[in-house]
Order: sequence, then structure tokens, then C-alpha cells
Amino acid sequence: MHSSATFLIEFGAIILGLGLLGRLAGRLQFSPIPLYLLAGLAFGEGGLLPLGASEEFVAIGAEIGVILLLLMLGLEYTASDLVSNLKTQYPAGLVDMALNALPGAALALLLGWGPVAAVVLAGVTWISSSGVIAKVLGDLGRLGNRETPVILSILVLEDLAMAVYLPIITALLAGVSLAAGSVTLAIALGVAGLVLFVAVRFGRVISRFVSSDDPEKLLLVVLGLTLLVAGLAQQLQVSAAVGAFLVGIALSGEVAEGAHNLLAPLRDLFAAVFFVFFGLHTDPESIPPVILPALALAVVTALTKIATGYWAAHRAGISPKGRWRAGGTLVARGEFSIVIAGLAVTAGIEPELGPLATAYVLVLVVLGPLTARYTEPVALWLTRRRTASADVAPVHDTAPTAKTLEPVDDSGSER
Repeated sequence: MHSSATFLIEFGAIILGLGLLGRLAGRLQFSPIPLYLLAGLAFGEGGLLPLGASEEFVAIGAEIGVILLLLMLGLEYTASDLVSNLKTQYPAGLVDMALNALPGAALALLLGWGPVAAVVLAGVTWISSSGVIAKVLGDLGRLGNRETPVILSILVLEDLAMAVYLPIITALLAGVSLAAGSVTLAIALGVAGLVLFVAVRFGRVISRFVSSDDPEKLLLVVLGLTLLVAGLAQQLQVSAAVGAFLVGIALSGEVAEGAHNLLAPLRDLFAAVFFVFFGLHTDPESIPPVILPALALAVVTALTKIATGYWAAHRAGISPKGRWRAGGTLVARGEFSIVIAGLAVTAGIEPELGPLATAYVLVLVVLGPLTARYTEPVALWLTRRRTASADVAPVHDTAPTAKTLEPVDDSGSER
């Protein structure tokens, strides 16, 4: 009875605290993710108020949070959208991977953490935060901008890459053999390909099967199907998150829209619990030793994301202003980075990886909305200054020579 009361008090305090932090973040107009991470640090070992009775339930809630995050992302896209993006935007996806995964891998190797940690940290620095970016685009009123489809295409390609990357990470962290890892990857690719095929050919049939005019029945069917597929995927050594993502892709039309509206509050609740859970497993005292590498990595990968967005928008024929906006918008990291780092923390491969990832995400989840807003004006200001300097310099160089003016005077044209 006492432990039950303690659990209710602890978990109730967590949920209430998260709600208040969410309100604070809303008033300050930035993502609540860093506040959730800080709350986890406060409730974890070495924090101000360590948890006891409710920690196991928080762990289960965190796993559900990851599943719902990926399901909701899958609901944003149709299978045909994904296929189209793969065909037209894959060069941008390759550039994105090369520019943003390599710095993380290089830092892990420089720190002597080994190849497995290098692959994990590469994923942490590679994947942008779809949730934070979607919110920023809405807040800034840019959903109708010409560069927004380019941004969304890169996010979609990153989401698809997760379907391949997560099984690889799972196999590496489990220490399985090359043959077993290859089988796991083959299963993941086969399942992803099968789901995409079924979604393209039979998406309407699946949606009709799931569809219901009663919100309660729709919620139960979609949530139950998602958890069932996620569990089966994990049983097959494929990430449960990937299974949830593929379920989201398979649903479309009114069913996807209805499920999105019904599941959004649940996603927000359990996603917040997930970020708290990650913070619980990070000792606050372990962050100061890695803060300098985290800051350096944040600066480098913020610049590489800006370069990625600029290049992709340029390739799509977007104006310079839109290119800078696309680059600045992609900077934020968040839920994906924490999911990847959380797998490594659970496996215990490198004690400092979790603290570094926490500090890294805290920096970029705060910096991301700022770069989205100010990258374009700052870049244009620097361009104007450079242009002004270039215009002044030739005047002194060419003024003593009249020959440069003679062709214009002889032509008889005042222009």
C-alpha cells in the first residue's frame, strides 16, 4: 500500500512538473525538450530528487513514447510520397549523411571510444529533429514557403534511413556476429520493402479496415496494431520504433488524420516521459567533463546542417534567401538523437556517450529555433558587407586609369 502511494505521488509529480515545464517553454516560444531533459537529470541518480518506486513504470512509458513518436512521423507521409522522395531527393540524403554523420564518428574515434560508439555517435549527429523542426516551421509561418518541401524531403529520407540504421545499431550493440547482423539487416530491409509495397498497393484497403466513425474504437485499433507490430518487429531483432514507423506509413487519408488527432496527446505525454527517462540515466556530474567536446561538435554539425540545407535548396532552384532558411531550419537535433543514444546507454558501451549526447542535444535543441529564425538575415547581412567591400576596392584600383572608361564614352551611350 505504501509503495503504491509512493508510486502515485512520484509519477503524479513528474507529470505535473512536465506540464508546467511545457507551459513555460510555450511562453518562452522554444521547444520543451531541453527542459524535459533537465527534469530527468534532476530526478536521476546524483540529481536533486532521485526516484524510487516509479522508475520501472517510467521506463515502460519511455518505450511507448519512442513507439508513438515514430508512429506519428509515419502518419505524416504516404507510401507514394516516400517513394517519390527516394527517387528525386536521394542525392540530398547522401550529402546530408556524409556531412553530418562523419563529424560524430570522427569525434568518437578521436576520443578512443571504438567503432561501435563511432557508428552510434554518427547517428546522433546525423538525424535532425522532425518534431522540433515541424513546430518551428509552424511558429514562423513557413509551411507554405518554397523551401519547405526540400526540408521535409530531407527529414523523410532521414526517417527512411532510420529503418535501416536502427537494426544495424541494435545488432552492433548486442554484439552479434557478422552473419547474424546481416540476417537482421536483411529482415529489416525485407520488412520495410514489404510494408511499402503493401502500403502503395493496398493502403486504402488497410485504411478501410482500421477506419471507424467512433474515435474510441479507432484509437484502440490503431494503438493496439502499432504496439503489436512493434513487439513483433522487436522479436524479429528489428527495432520496435521502425515497426511503428511502418504502421504509420501504411495508414493514409482520413484514418491517418483521425489517428493523428487522437494520438497526439498520448504522444506528447509519453514522449515527455521518454526524455525524462533518458535524463534519469545520466548523472549530472558526468556532463561537465564532456561539455567542451559537445559544444565543439554542436558548432561543427550546425554548420554542416546549414550547408546541407543550402545545397539541397540550391539544387531545387530555390532563391538564396530560401537556401539559407532551409539550412538554418535543419540544425535542431532532438528525439532521434536521444533515441539512438538511449540504445547505447542501455547497452552500456561507453559511459561518457550518454552525457555527451545529452549536452549536445541540449545545445542544438535550443540553438535550432534560433538558427531557423536568424540564419537568413545574418547571411544576407554578411553578403551585403562583403559586396560593399568589393565595390569600394576596385574604385581605388581603377581610378588612375582612364582606359576603362573610354569604350563607354566612344559608344555614345550614357549607360
